[in-house]
Amino acid sequence: MKRAIALIDGEHYPNVVREALEEVAAVYDLRAAVFLGGTEKIDTSLAGDAGQNEYGVPVFLHPDPLEAFTEALRKHDPEVVVDLSDEPVLGYRERFWYASHALAAGARYQGADFTLLPPSFHKLSRKPSISVIGTGKRIGKTAVSGFLARAINESFAGGGRGSVAVVAMGRGGPPDPELITGGERRLGVADLLSFSRQGKHAASDYLEDAALSFVTTIGCRRCGGGLAGMPFVSNVVQGAELAEALPAPLIIFEGSGSALPPIKANRILCVAGADQPEEYLLGLLGTYRMLISDAVLLTMCEEPLASPAKVERLITGIKKINPGATVVPVVLRPKPAADIRGARVAYFTTAQPAVNERIAAYLADTYGCLVKFVSSELANRGRLRDQLVDLKQGEADIFLTEIKAAAVDIVAEEADRRGIRVVFCDNVPVEAGGGGLLAPLPSELARQAMAEFGGTDV
Repeated sequence: MKRAIALIDGEHYPNVVREALEEVAAVYDLRAAVFLGGTEKIDTSLAGDAGQNEYGVPVFLHPDPLEAFTEALRKHDPEVVVDLSDEPVLGYRERFWYASHALAAGARYQGADFTLLPPSFHKLSRKPSISVIGTGKRIGKTAVSGFLARAINESFAGGGRGSVAVVAMGRGGPPDPELITGGERRLGVADLLSFSRQGKHAASDYLEDAALSFVTTIGCRRCGGGLAGMPFVSNVVQGAELAEALPAPLIIFEGSGSALPPIKANRILCVAGADQPEEYLLGLLGTYRMLISDAVLLTMCEEPLASPAKVERLITGIKKINPGATVVPVVLRPKPAADIRGARVAYFTTAQPAVNERIAAYLADTYGCLVKFVSSELANRGRLRDQLVDLKQGEADIFLTEIKAAAVDIVAEEADRRGIRVVFCDNVPVEAGGGGLLAPLPSELARQAMAEFGGTDV
């Protein structure tokens, strides 16, 4: 029988709760109950004594019910948490807190008409790993994965350890895991146009990683994503098996949207957008993602995307959920893959229009170009086509584009038709606030992952 604990409250009469607990005990190995509060108080001196309290099982009590719950999780390591509480003691929002802690402990969370399952993670046998997960789409996961890979490779260079491999899953990934060997040649515009003309998704994340970070990548696919991030289907495990056969000393697994790579990683870096609703990060099952993460990169930490007050609330909230996590606020800034100095540039991005002027000024100041045109419509093919019609022939010397969405099949194709040079553009995280936490983070995560996996160090 599976080990279980139950959540109970004092709004239900004790004899009713005891009957429900007996039903739970008929199905599971019921170890204890956690008292969440309510108007009907129980005798706290008898709480832990199953023979004398009103419920017939040991009861965990604490002024903070969440503390009682986490203590019960630590002591009994349940496989199932059965929720026998209800409004007003346990409301809709509060339920997600308890569900997040249960799932983070590897336990199923179930009630009268729902069941939340913890994601199932495949354990690697030959390589240490880091997972890059996220709280949504368009928050910079691929940019962060590339930054992480490059920085770790630099830290490995002195020790002769070789290059890391990145396994990226996407909604448009290949049917079978596809290997792009880094270090031999950098993917260029002609390569991606060739992929696109063969009917492939030529802006998939693994191709972006290979083209911009010059690392070995394995492309995978997934469809669907559960509340806790489990893909409905994916071929990431097969991609992981391919990666384990490579000479790479460490593997980086890149999530997709809010879906998690189904791999038990040695360290987890969560990318969260400060522009998202706060509840997506600090409530619902954003709480679960914060609990399982060793570090959080908080992107979009600039106005008008997020006010300084909101950024501070998010950092404080994340640290409250997971005091041990390193939280780093960052902004993302474009980095062309080739020299664009002196050129008239048309820039194509998925960034929000609210920051277009700031990004254009940054490109001009940093790279010495003249930004004639900015489009934030890479993810909207209809509007992108309309904008390209309005962009007059001869107005730009270079199409500078992120490798996202329609970057290849529309932007690069139009550039090819016009005879205009295409330069791909990366996005790099830049720490906001000058805390000095970003620079050492990649090598520290790599060191921890390798030490946990096999006692090795970077």
